[in-house]
Amino acid sequence: MLELKSISKSFHDGESELLVLDGIDLTLKPGESLALLGASGNGKSTLLQIAAGLEDPDAGSVQVLGQDLSTLNESGLALMRRKHLGFVFQQFNLLPGLNVRNNILFQRRLNGLGDRDAWIDELTGVLELAPLLNRPVEVLSGGQQQRVAIARALAHQPKLVFADEPTGNLHDTLSRQVMKLMARLVEESGCSLLLVTHNRAMAEFANRRLLLEEGHLHALR
Repeated sequence: MLELKSISKSFHDGESELLVLDGIDLTLKPGESLALLGASGNGKSTLLQIAAGLEDPDAGSVQVLGQDLSTLNESGLALMRRKHLGFVFQQFNLLPGLNVRNNILFQRRLNGLGDRDAWIDELTGVLELAPLLNRPVEVLSGGQQQRVAIARALAHQPKLVFADEPTGNLHDTLSRQVMKLMARLVEESGCSLLLVTHNRAMAEFANRRLLLEEGHLHALR
């Protein structure tokens, strides 16, 4: 489903160079969820962006659904993201000018899926979005926007979900409901989840947990 081999990445700050990822190997199988933990600035989000094909590594290779991302052009990458991947990032990237319903359904419609089924009903119910469906996303609070972003990422039931602090702006009860929903998607559909979080309680919902520290992955102590 997802395989990273010898991934390295550095950032330059003036004359200095900061190595944030140093030969990372990581495999995520179908039906598996993995939580990446670590201090802020340790490269967790960078690793997720590289795994999703949104940022290039300095060295190493990324395979998603059996495809080496370096062999795909922009249209090929875009097609893979549209059909098979779901994204929840710290920047919600909602579509201004559209209401909540149309934001949630945007990627489903691109894939020719219908607007209504049991999965959409469950998403809007668990995420408490039903009363908000006709509201413009611009008027929503940060927590509400985050819930819309989560619903949009999961609406087309992707094969691989990338989630960067998906519950960061949500209260504890709703955070647990969201993580249970993601865990259920993984279990029932056989999709995979790569989760970045600083919250160990949220990480417990994943099958595996790894710590990113000083450019390397470690078993969680």
